[in-house]
Amino acid sequence: MSSLLRISEAASLAMHTMVLLAATENRRWSIKQLAEKLDASGAHLSKVLQRLAHEGLVVSERGPKGGYSLAASPEEVTLLRIYEAIEGPLTSSECILGLDKCPFRKCILGSLIAHLNGKVKRQLAGSTLAQLRRLYRSAS
Repeated sequence: MSSLLRISEAASLAMHTMVLLAATENRRWSIKQLAEKLDASGAHLSKVLQRLAHEGLVVSERGPKGGYSLAASPEEVTLLRIYEAIEGPLTSSECILGLDKCPFRKCILGSLIAHLNGKVKRQLAGSTLAQLRRLYRSAS
């Protein structure tokens, strides 16, 4: 099925991992445990977690009781912050094709793309881990 909105696997994995960590704040998770829980590649997840750690969103502790946990309060972390930690700043492109110059005088989609980009950005910015961890807890 085709979709206008596409989020990379890395960004999706980062967001799901962060919600899981927020829902289980008093626990540290190994890469293996997280990969199994999220049905993801351990190698890919490791790269995502390295990026999140670099951005100050998670901390890792080595050793037998080590693992990954949140570095910030779930109330302070938004999906937008997580997305941008992986993908870079979310910009508001006017063109669905990413063209600098349109062959038409006016976009055939009107202001649809700008409107949708703004809506997605507001949704991500308004969604905190504290709000979303309830979704994980209710599914468990």
